[in-house]
Amino acid sequence: MKCNVAIIGGGPAGSTVGTFLRKHRPDLEVCIFEGDLFPRDHVGESQLPAVPVILNELGVWDKVEAADFPIKLGARYRWGPEGDDDLWESLFIRDGEFQDQPRPGKYEGQRAQTAFQVDRAIFDEILLDHSAEMGCQVFEETRVVNVLRNGDAVDHLVVKDKTGEEETVFADWFVDASGASATIRKAFDIPVDSPTALKNIAIWDYWQNADWAELVGVGGTLVQVMSLSYGWLWFIPLGPTRTSIGLVTSADYYKNCGLSTDALYRESIAKEPRITKLVENASREDRLQATKDWSFIAGRMAGENWFLVGDASGFADPILAAGMTLAMTGAKRVAFSILEIMRGEVDEDWLKGEYERIQSKHVGNHIRFANYWYSLNGKFTDLRAYCSDIARNAGLELEPDDAFQWLGTGGFTDEFSGIPFAGTFDVSAIKALAKKYSGQPISWTFQKNNVFELRLEGARKDVVGVYEDGRVHQVECYFRDGKTLPMYLLFGFVFRALQKEREILFIWERTGFEAKRAGFTRTRELARVWFEVLEVLVIEGWVEASFDPAVQMMSQAPIMRK
Repeated sequence: MKCNVAIIGGGPAGSTVGTFLRKHRPDLEVCIFEGDLFPRDHVGESQLPAVPVILNELGVWDKVEAADFPIKLGARYRWGPEGDDDLWESLFIRDGEFQDQPRPGKYEGQRAQTAFQVDRAIFDEILLDHSAEMGCQVFEETRVVNVLRNGDAVDHLVVKDKTGEEETVFADWFVDASGASATIRKAFDIPVDSPTALKNIAIWDYWQNADWAELVGVGGTLVQVMSLSYGWLWFIPLGPTRTSIGLVTSADYYKNCGLSTDALYRESIAKEPRITKLVENASREDRLQATKDWSFIAGRMAGENWFLVGDASGFADPILAAGMTLAMTGAKRVAFSILEIMRGEVDEDWLKGEYERIQSKHVGNHIRFANYWYSLNGKFTDLRAYCSDIARNAGLELEPDDAFQWLGTGGFTDEFSGIPFAGTFDVSAIKALAKKYSGQPISWTFQKNNVFELRLEGARKDVVGVYEDGRVHQVECYFRDGKTLPMYLLFGFVFRALQKEREILFIWERTGFEAKRAGFTRTRELARVWFEVLEVLVIEGWVEASFDPAVQMMSQAPIMRK
């Protein structure tokens, strides 16, 4: 068998790579080899808002929405000593209260800020079937039994179907999306870095007819994360009747507690009063499963004609539900990188290195957070303070509560989407959260300052990859002290305005001019968020803000008075 791209694994990472390849190059022959027969259960049901962005790009949003999965509005946490009822929530919605709307709904408005909690048996099958509809050749119950190497290249694969018949597969490119099996990674003896002492296990089962902890509107709910002295429990509604409930604890604790996995699982639920009450009238499916849950980052993620993606490239503890997000956003980058390499217009080594840089950074940030989460197992006040350190390492200066919100909403999953993020965190959400906890009104820099000047001293110029419409665009950026200023879309418009103007009203007018000159037609979006870009630039030290009594304030502009 010969094809352009051979993908090992038909889970969300593999199907995402396949669909993107066929969407942007319908002439490509793409084969997906999946060892199981779908549908099949899989752990990792909770998503972050970056996943629906990908679903929409793949053209599969409507199919997923039609499956009537619960809408994830965020998560409710309790972290501290047993019996401590101090609950804390992390919400995705930025525009006030969640608006109750009929389902199935469109990917727009507030629904573009939410995520899903999915039954993976159903969800993964939807994605894989969609890949087949897009023209991928999907081979289920077909396992890769051998990877033949030729130096740093994969020469060919040997696959075996359910009848035992073997076939040789040649391809131009190979993608390892095989999850924990890590077929290519292991064949090439690629080492992994485990920057953590954590050696956890996860034990879970599914329940029928458990109550939902929260019900917001039509199908909206919150995931529950409830800590115990030796780990934590997740409670994730997957549909009207089915719920995933799991325990994460250290392998040492399990080894020394003297209990079987089933006994430990039952005891843990009994110790958690909130979850105990939710399952009073529920019944277990009695399909208890367990797995080791050890975080790592692969030493290499790309080679001469292959890429690693999803759990084959790295795994971060599931405390922030980032697994599917890291897998699918990484899969998009892999697909676009392969497409770009095929065009031959961008340096191949740079494309591979940029993918590895971004993926390693994202997984690593989550690992560092989880390391503290478990080692301390303390109150949120301590945990949030540590999150500030992680955010600082990622180039952000955030207060503890803001930093935790940034982490909890999956802030590491997209570098430059062209919208006003401090790093990758929406500034409006930061300020809304600060208002919620402090009771103080939201304040913006432009409300008390009217002069803004660029400060680029000590910064170096380089390029980063922006992954859009099947392309990897090399976007100029300034780098300084771990922070990045991209010359891209809204950031680029404001930056170029600041190169010519220093007074707020003139900056506003020039920003609109730069956007129009670039063919940017979303003027209402620009008017709504351009000042958030300016806020980010001030927060991260790229711009110095001051007040001059002789200069007009932004509030005097006609658009602001309206």
